Amino acid sequence: MNAVVERIVDLDHAAERIAARAVRWRAAGLTVGALTWRDALAPWPQPLETDRARVTDPDSVGVQVVDPLSGGELHVVLFRGGWADVEYLAAGWEEQEDAEGGVIPANDFTGAADFDERLRGWMAHVFG
Repeated sequence: MNAVVERIVDLDHAAERIAARAVRWRAAGLTVGALTWRDALAPWPQPLETDRARVTDPDSVGVQVVDPLSGGELHVVLFRGGWADVEYLAAGWEEQEDAEGGVIPANDFTGAADFDERLRGWMAHVFG
């Protein structure tokens, strides 16, 4: 039986915020992957979908942003329960002896606006 996860973050609103930012990211030369959705009602293992219409009950939305020039990468998966999986490689990591990358703790979101604000900070941290 699946545990019921409280819906703290409206994933559709978060996706709208990602899409709005993606326009600027692309204009800056970054590559923005398609949003990926996971359906809580899908059988395990739950596939990732890029078509929101194929997802009845979304429990996560994700995006990958890459700078092809510097090698910086940011991978974010936001869960409706109010947390995110955030992994990154900082821009220019290939030229650095003490390469920066890893996981950024991300929990206790209060909603899509909170997520949006933290996303701005992660982008600045990874891509400068």
